Amino acid sequence: MQPYAFTCVQDGQINLSPDVECYRAALDAAMGYDPTGGCLFYYNPKTATSRWMKERKAVSSIAIGNHVFMK
Repeated sequence: MQPYAFTCVQDGQINLSPDVECYRAALDAAMGYDPTGGCLFYYNPKTATSRWMKERKAVSSIAIGNHVFMK
């Protein structure tokens, strides 16, 4: 809950109730499904301000919503 550590805490998304899609995604992850192919980082290029994130090599074929993923 450290201020500015995670945007989901900062913007209040952490307090949202999960929906069916969230539960399905969690179950998929628990069963070993990884749609990112092992990526460790992600960001939204439209809103990200971190130069460090923007300098990482994106895996261009992997995008979920507005997020791109990097190894």
